Amino acid sequence: MSEQSLPHDARPEYADTLPEYAERVLDVAERIPPGRVMTYGDVAEWLEEGGPRQVGRVMALYGGAVPWWRVVRADGALLPGHELRALDQYRAEGTPLKEASRAAEGHLPRLDMRRARWDGGDRAEGHT
Repeated sequence: MSEQSLPHDARPEYADTLPEYAERVLDVAERIPPGRVMTYGDVAEWLEEGGPRQVGRVMALYGGAVPWWRVVRADGALLPGHELRALDQYRAEGTPLKEASRAAEGHLPRLDMRRARWDGGDRAEGHT
């Protein structure tokens, strides 16, 4: 993706200022407890704004400073290109995983979404 196709406030010359929506997405990512996850769609629903693609874009551009591994795909697949780093974090935090079958590509586990998914719980009360 070229700089011309990025939103005006996401271009490198504006790197010192974070768009308000991005701040909100990153705040949610920081609230997710260790060992739990939210999907991109869960974050958008919790914020009552945007959608999974917008949340994914924010995480791709700005998510490195927050626990990015806690915002995941709905199918529980590990983030392509970051699988091993994420897996180390999941194991350290005790995030529920489903071991991969021998037929699975790369034999990497998936997140056990039924057990790992966090709905915002009591900490969600202060969201805007």
